[in-house]
Amino acid sequence: MKKDRGIKIVLDTGVIISLIVINKLDILDKLFSSVNIPYAVWEEVTNIKNDIIREKAIIELQNKVKKINNKNILKPFIDYGESEAIILTQEIKADYLVIDDKKARIIAESIGVQCIGTLGILYKAKEKGIIKELRKLFLKLISNNRYYSKQVLNKLLEKSGERKI
Repeated sequence: MKKDRGIKIVLDTGVIISLIVINKLDILDKLFSSVNIPYAVWEEVTNIKNDIIREKAIIELQNKVKKINNKNILKPFIDYGESEAIILTQEIKADYLVIDDKKARIIAESIGVQCIGTLGILYKAKEKGIIKELRKLFLKLISNNRYYSKQVLNKLLEKSGERKI
């Protein structure tokens, strides 16, 4: 199973939390050649009250943190982490911004940033044989109060030949 050579991504906080909750943060390094986190996202993740999530993020991600160079002009419109994630994606010319927040995603895509979400990453990992089953992961996301459209979850399960939720 090959990594997508040269594919750079930038992560937003929600994606990091979701992948840690299902113990699949490691798939990012298996899928992509460069995983990057803006400093604002790092601050959000390391200030989470959940010790397990915070510690796992620190162990796995501390060497992937980058500061943005430009002024954060998006901060008045969306969350601090999301705004820096969009800017960092543009600055380092990343291929994808990995983000779940709908409003931030709309803004990112409106300025030409390609986005993929947690579910898209999991689906890609299944296609590449990195993970075997999506359904159990989706159920674990739901049971841990990670909110995703049931319609989207079922569409991906159907495409993967798995039983719907």
